[in-house]
Amino acid sequence: MRRSPLTARKAPWRALPLSSFKINWDPEATMSCRSWIRLAGIAVMSAVLGCPLLCAHPVMANDPVARLFGDTVLVTQDGKRVHFYDDMIKGKIVAIDFIYTSCHYSCPLETAQLAQVQRILGKRVGSDIFFYSISIDPAHDTPQVLKAYMAKFHVGPGWTFLTGKKADIDALSKRLGMYSNPWINPDGHLPHLLIGNDATGQWMQGDGLDNPYLQARMIGEFLDNFKHDNLTAQQHSVSSGAPLAKFNRGAYVFGRDCMACHTIGHGDKVGPDLLGVTNVRDPQWLRRMIQSPNEMFGEKDPIAMSLLRKYKNLRMPDVNLTTGDLNLLIAYLRSESRRMQQSQSTGAQAGSDKAAGAVAKNK
Repeated sequence: MRRSPLTARKAPWRALPLSSFKINWDPEATMSCRSWIRLAGIAVMSAVLGCPLLCAHPVMANDPVARLFGDTVLVTQDGKRVHFYDDMIKGKIVAIDFIYTSCHYSCPLETAQLAQVQRILGKRVGSDIFFYSISIDPAHDTPQVLKAYMAKFHVGPGWTFLTGKKADIDALSKRLGMYSNPWINPDGHLPHLLIGNDATGQWMQGDGLDNPYLQARMIGEFLDNFKHDNLTAQQHSVSSGAPLAKFNRGAYVFGRDCMACHTIGHGDKVGPDLLGVTNVRDPQWLRRMIQSPNEMFGEKDPIAMSLLRKYKNLRMPDVNLTTGDLNLLIAYLRSESRRMQQSQSTGAQAGSDKAAGAVAKNK
């Protein structure tokens, strides 16, 4: 079976007791699978009941538990020195991942996904929610490089990129349980996302490539004890007898693996608008580009290389689609493009008719 660099991902969201953060990291000192399942069950029940995690431990400014996070000195994309806990974590709702800007596989998608989460959460990011991306390649990722990388993904306020000393960053990632063996895959790390509310002590770790709407809900609602949820409106919609939208498996695949970088008919994002792509690209080329982009780049395919240059050398990641998912995705791209084009045509015709009517009325 073809194996992707991302094959080892898809860890479920799991609750983290503060005891899982390590002062002296020991690769053998990990909780059993059964313990994690038990904690995940607690997290699900807490989400349903709208109450804090039972394993949560409030972290106060004078609480020695705060020392578990460490106070590593890092440097922001603006060249400002900051202390990891005191300046970045203390009292805040946060999302933390580890990336590096020359990564070819998961990092671009991970960053694009988190950029979408930022858009979903809106002005709360930078107000009561903060994102932090820490480079695991600080020798290359200077503040200037990080700032340029942020521009590629249209990163907004409230999301800070950080660099520092390699030894300090490795120690921090181990302390947070987010360290990856550099030989684990071609990326040299797995796309974990750590989210937490320091004020309540609620912490969870999951897949950095998970559905952005799920991530936004976990960060913006679950960690905030549902102070900002919209469950009442959703429950009214269901109880009113309104039919649920028909589930479209192709739309699901697009939302899961493509929507962070692409739109269909709404303009370019970090990647091209895919409106009509099934009509303008050779079918076999399109299938290969979606399923094996790194092979296409390796072969210096002229279209693939042209797209790479146009979109700021951000490589399309290999998301390891099955043949079944690929077929569903292409069918969805075709049908959604047709729907969008028909909608645009109808809108243009209506505008033309309205203009003609106004001219006739003025005669």
